[in-house]
Amino acid sequence: MTQVVEAPIEVVEPVQDDARDLDRPWVVIVWNDPINLMSYVALVFRKLFGYSEAHATKLMLQVHEEGKAVVSSGTREKAELDVSRLHHHGLWATLRQD
Repeated sequence: MTQVVEAPIEVVEPVQDDARDLDRPWVVIVWNDPINLMSYVALVFRKLFGYSEAHATKLMLQVHEEGKAVVSSGTREKAELDVSRLHHHGLWATLRQD
């Protein structure tokens, strides 16, 4: 019969600065899509975030020309809400910690 010998397992925990991670804001990114009209995208930005026509148009053009734009930032909860609202209006949006 073979004897099983267990080798010790070393686990190195990553060092994280939790306080620093909590301070980093979350950003909401809107991605370009082939469905929505540019005028509609700008209208959604104005309606949801209260942006001026000029600012909404600038963000819309960034989405159109660069493929994406950061449209809001804040806590994770706020970013999740903003993404949900954008999805409700038919826009493709994601969030990530900045």
